[in-house]
Amino acid sequence: MENERVSRGRRIHGPGLGRLVAWGVLASAFFSLSFVLNRSMSLSGGHWFWSASLRYAAMLLILGGWVGMRRGRDGLMEVARVFRSRPGFWLLSGGVGFGVFYAGICFAADHTPGWVLATTWQSTLLASPLVLRAFGLRVPLRGVFFIALVLVGISLVNLQQWRGGLSTRELVLGVVPVLVAAFAYPFGNQMLNAARHGTSTRIAPIHSPALADAASCVLLLVLGSVPFWCGLALVTRPPAPTSSQVLQTLIVALSSGVIATPLFLRARTAASDAYSIAAVDATQAGEVVFALLGEVLLLGAPLPEAGALAGLLLVISGLIGFTLGGPAGADVEPSPSEQERANASPPSE
Repeated sequence: MENERVSRGRRIHGPGLGRLVAWGVLASAFFSLSFVLNRSMSLSGGHWFWSASLRYAAMLLILGGWVGMRRGRDGLMEVARVFRSRPGFWLLSGGVGFGVFYAGICFAADHTPGWVLATTWQSTLLASPLVLRAFGLRVPLRGVFFIALVLVGISLVNLQQWRGGLSTRELVLGVVPVLVAAFAYPFGNQMLNAARHGTSTRIAPIHSPALADAASCVLLLVLGSVPFWCGLALVTRPPAPTSSQVLQTLIVALSSGVIATPLFLRARTAASDAYSIAAVDATQAGEVVFALLGEVLLLGAPLPEAGALAGLLLVISGLIGFTLGGPAGADVEPSPSEQERANASPPSE
């Protein structure tokens, strides 16, 4: 990555915003498969705990093998060293960013169609700037209008579901866990981003070549989520998974965990100012379209009613407007932590 430079408040980045957004949209296509398959497993009677936890069990094995092949024993030992050096950090970032996030998504899949879940998930567009502010980063207000469009679209889609016969209880159980997940995912990712870039006064930077490798970063977060899954198993005591559920969670692990997550984190960690990070997070709105197409083509789901389609268009419009509403080189006043990082010599990639 090219060194970041700052001149008179203007931030110049290595990868351009267009490339970061392209990576994010591609990741959203692979992410969307999890919404479709989670709904499929729910309709076939599979317990949501296995839909969630087996994905990360598979990712642990696959990513461990991948890192071992690419970086050898030394690469795996470095991952272990980084984890042991800050276990509390990884337990919190992985437990919240992966555990709370995906448990909420899979629980909600029992109560709402996958494309509706994917639509509600776009509330992360609002959650992400709030999380960034909590980490001391300033987010430009020019995206507020487009965030409002997305939220109105989400509301229309869920209102149409309620009018179509979904009970208030089912609506709440399909919405609230997703709203929690919408905050949990950027929280865990931003902890990693702050540790890598040193952009937060609340989180000490972690200097390690492992954090320059997306697969190693995801592996560290997965390791941090393991205690969460063990505790959740004791609480839910689910019945044994079926062979079909195991196979489908393996597919989800490959598409969403092994392909999409490193791709998304590659884009997100390459973005080092608040607006670019929020723009990358906004590309997840592409999951709505991909999830809807997947449910119609693979599960035979009916096309949404006119009100829901209007909501989908608002969500997509909000995504496009938010992403294109501010150029990558727009003047942004850096926060104190960003300015300190800008004045320091950036680490080589």
